[in-house]
Amino acid sequence: MPKGREAAAPHDLPAPYLLFLGDVTEAGFAKTAFGLRDWAADRCIGEHALPAATVTTGLRRLTPREAAEAGARAMLIGVANQGGVIPPAWMPELIAAIDAGLDLIAGMHTRLSDIAPLREAAERRGTRLHDVRVPPPGLPVATGRRRSGRRLLTVGTDCALGKKYTALAIARGLSARGIDATFRASGQTGIMIAGAGIAMDAVVADFAAGAAELLSPDAAPDHLDVIEGQGSLFHPAYAGVSLALLHGSQPDMVVVCHQPGRDRVLGAPGFAVPPIEAVIEQTIMLGRLTNPDIRCVGISLNTDGLSPQDVERVTAETGERLHLPAADPMRGGPSFERLLDACRG
Repeated sequence: MPKGREAAAPHDLPAPYLLFLGDVTEAGFAKTAFGLRDWAADRCIGEHALPAATVTTGLRRLTPREAAEAGARAMLIGVANQGGVIPPAWMPELIAAIDAGLDLIAGMHTRLSDIAPLREAAERRGTRLHDVRVPPPGLPVATGRRRSGRRLLTVGTDCALGKKYTALAIARGLSARGIDATFRASGQTGIMIAGAGIAMDAVVADFAAGAAELLSPDAAPDHLDVIEGQGSLFHPAYAGVSLALLHGSQPDMVVVCHQPGRDRVLGAPGFAVPPIEAVIEQTIMLGRLTNPDIRCVGISLNTDGLSPQDVERVTAETGERLHLPAADPMRGGPSFERLLDACRG
């Protein structure tokens, strides 16, 4: 491996966590908390929220002091709100967590360490502030050099529809089969689950593809990195992050993620969600810049809210139309096993 091209350094995050839900009233803005609950349940001791919150992870409700007494080491902000801000209304609860002896963990665009009252409270109490959405120093400009090992990237027809869950499920499923597969996190929640990674949307544009190269370095020929996708090539706000990740990760395989029934782009209702066929075509065309052999190997469907009959129908119709294995990884079953077969490369 060339000097300076090492995998992203791990984040030292003290567990177990108390998940903080702030004043969230829409489940989509609490995706970080749900991600930790679903993929790192052994590190989650409970949840805490303001009275205005209507969303719950189903974990037991604890105050910061109760959580500390139960063994929690940190309160983790489980919110991914628009703009990644920390509202003033949260401050009393965040300071209460520090006063209870808990570290704070966040992946917001607003950094905990930049907020003077939190910084001063942590210094006074001897606790730490952990900002995971901080890129590592010295990120390189991308070279486009082909790297050893194999790579799979999840891409989407839109943002926030299952690229992280799909990558986690594929990596776990392949590992259970004895395949050397590693999940590579490219967003705040994935980093908190995996304990390592690079938040791609916090990287300066000139270094974004280079960060993706760093995220998935040279590896053994039979090793597979399963890389968490970000945004969508068809999203007017986030396509730039998606393209940098595609070029830098230079995947051999992609799995397209889609939510049946979603027809408008999240956060940009003036734009229609593209058909899966368009995403495959665009991804392959653009991805060939750094990997001429890129190919789509399957479709991941987010069927949350559909009846079992509709799930079976949509899965079968999608697979037959595209001549690719289609499955909802969170439901498992024979269709997901066929998708895993395709992801072996």
